[in-house]
Amino acid sequence: MAGTMRGVYTNLTDIRRKVFAEVAKIAYSVGENPEGTDDDFDRAFDELPYKILPGDVATYRESVFLERAIITERIRLAMGLPQQDVDRPSRVSDGVAEAAGPEAYYQPPLINIIKFACNACEDNVYRVSSACQGCLAHPCIESCPKDAISFKNKRAFIDHSKCIACGRCASVCPYHAIHHHTRPCAEACGMNAIGSDEHGRADIDYEKCVSCGQCLVNCPFGAIADKSQLVQVIWSILGGDEVIAAVAPAFVGQFGGKGNVGKLREAFRLLGFSGVEEVAIGADLCAIEEAEMFLDEVPEKFPFMGTSCCPAWSSMAKMEFPKYADCISMALTPMVLTARMIRQKHPHAKIVFVGPCAAKKLEAQRKSVRSEVDFVLTFEEMAGMMAAKDIDYLALKDDNKSDFDTASADARTFAIAGGVANAVVNAIHREHPDVEVHVHNAEGLNECRQMMKDAIKGKYPGYLLEGMACPGGCVAGAGTLQPIARSTAAVKRYAKRSPHANAVDNELRSLIHALEREEDGLAAEE
Repeated sequence: MAGTMRGVYTNLTDIRRKVFAEVAKIAYSVGENPEGTDDDFDRAFDELPYKILPGDVATYRESVFLERAIITERIRLAMGLPQQDVDRPSRVSDGVAEAAGPEAYYQPPLINIIKFACNACEDNVYRVSSACQGCLAHPCIESCPKDAISFKNKRAFIDHSKCIACGRCASVCPYHAIHHHTRPCAEACGMNAIGSDEHGRADIDYEKCVSCGQCLVNCPFGAIADKSQLVQVIWSILGGDEVIAAVAPAFVGQFGGKGNVGKLREAFRLLGFSGVEEVAIGADLCAIEEAEMFLDEVPEKFPFMGTSCCPAWSSMAKMEFPKYADCISMALTPMVLTARMIRQKHPHAKIVFVGPCAAKKLEAQRKSVRSEVDFVLTFEEMAGMMAAKDIDYLALKDDNKSDFDTASADARTFAIAGGVANAVVNAIHREHPDVEVHVHNAEGLNECRQMMKDAIKGKYPGYLLEGMACPGGCVAGAGTLQPIARSTAAVKRYAKRSPHANAVDNELRSLIHALEREEDGLAAEE
């Protein structure tokens, strides 16, 4: 049931996007109004919660003051700042000077729970609903191993001091009257990293969290948010830096339309970016590198090989199965390979990865990647920048240039579940057509975990395993704008426009070994 809210535009979606747009608008105004003072800036942020939620009547909660307090925390996180201490007075923008520099990387935690926004939802609790008919058979009583169920007022009653949440009662009820209540964020978390604090509110175990972001898009109360580098990117642009965007393969259709690349380049130009590159180029190189690794290492050196491009999946696999960590490909991710290519021609540029994924923010923090990727923004954050500049994407003129030039169709489908493995297999078969490659792919961290367990037991000998933390692939990432099915269709249409099908046909393939990790241990995963 996890992920049931994905693709549904709710009032929480609207608030989240308003926050990004308004924060971006203020950030742009600083550079566009050099005569403005620090006090003007602070005042603008102090007034922002009232602008987003005007009036004196609560819209969503019991108090407009609580609503604005929650909005304040979301504003701070959108600025890349930590949450405020609630037991002392402070301004919304407190600490922004320290976070303003282009080298201000995320301070943990990346994923944050706004405690006073949390509904303290019940988690792993069975309750009897009004559908109970008080039947004579009462199989719920007979099946309970702890005698936790009795009848009160002709209806089943569960004594939760005895209940062990085994679920037997729910499975035998002929009226389906016993429901299993789970906290939505915890249900969406494939790492079982979300529990409860002493007040029953959600609490993240950061030793387990891999920052996939599924909790933040599945919390019905908007109590979870990740930190952004929205302000830092804008100020880098306004400061005169050469800022180049590298857009992930899932970009197609995210901002409207059917993948008009010319409009996208024009939108980024209007936002102040110096250029735009397609990360699918790096995906081609990643597919080639993983194809070579697979041929060299499986099964002679390793019993199977897992793909590397999803940082949440690879982090989970290495964290929970450390003895088999080497079975996860050490290939550089498309994000890093593309950044290194950009860096060759633009050594002093600031590189911004624009994609669907919260976990890429975590990946970009690592020492092995920080020198290549300066900032990470999600599509939702980028849409906030467009809204701040009143850019109507669909109304833009095409720049009349061709599509991004060299990425293959296979690379462009990296964004879809199964696409990475397909690209690697096709790269292998192009030069070794007689090699048989067995593939298994998993979507969602629970499925990925089971895939690893099965592989370790010998179920997938010599297989290529593809893991995707988000069900559906990157098109289902926490920072996407469009429904998953629509995005999947858009990516497939755009892939067909590629000048070639296979990663091996990429004219840049000769760069792969020059861009590979160096002897100092640089890699996409620590």
